[in-house]
Amino acid sequence: MDHEPHGHDLGLAHDLPLLRRRGLLGLAGGTIAALGLAGPAAASIKAIPEETSGPYPADGSNSNSLNVLDDTGIVRSDIRTNFGSVTGSAAGVPLTIKLKLVTAKTGKARSGLAVYLWHCDRDGNYSMYSEGMTDANYLRGVQATAKTGWLTFRSIFPGCYAGRWPHIHFEVYPSVAKATTYKNKLRTSQIAIPADAASKVYATDAYASSKRNLAQISLKTDNVFKDGWTTETPSITGSVSAGFVATLTVGV
Repeated sequence: MDHEPHGHDLGLAHDLPLLRRRGLLGLAGGTIAALGLAGPAAASIKAIPEETSGPYPADGSNSNSLNVLDDTGIVRSDIRTNFGSVTGSAAGVPLTIKLKLVTAKTGKARSGLAVYLWHCDRDGNYSMYSEGMTDANYLRGVQATAKTGWLTFRSIFPGCYAGRWPHIHFEVYPSVAKATTYKNKLRTSQIAIPADAASKVYATDAYASSKRNLAQISLKTDNVFKDGWTTETPSITGSVSAGFVATLTVGV
């Protein structure tokens, strides 16, 4: 809401002479500089690119009409296990995925949005689609953002299958209540796994096929990331023994 100026709030131009007299210009200058730095940082947050959901979204969009989004139990933070009547879990190096959803350009945290996230297992297979895994539904889940814009998924490090750079899929929805069909989604994108962490994980015996596949692909030749991957690449910390944490700010 706009307000008319009052005598005690006439702007910086009015206050500068008073600040000089009081010896507070240095403090004001520091504040101005800080504000100047904050502006470009927020303005530099770009909307994450729209990407394909691929052939295995299970959001009701492809020809087989598979839709896990309306299943009881899909809203969860730990996506390593199957849910519902299916037992079992996905094995692999632990990976925590932390996303902060913000408004593009302004950087304002987006509270109450929902993210549907899914990816392949360490062998490059997708639950609900791959041979022998049609009854499984692990490595899929929905989470809502907190007031700070953050949400967290606990998962495993995805494998690298032939023809694609290792990646994670996600869709953004207006709310958990509306995250029941792809028709309500705001954006679809992918997360590019950093090469250094991938190389360390794929050096382990359990990810042997991923090591071979990674050697035959690059971000520049990947059909999704070849046009740019800066806003889709998270920072990542951790180790094979302790697990990794991938963190990404997502402009919407």
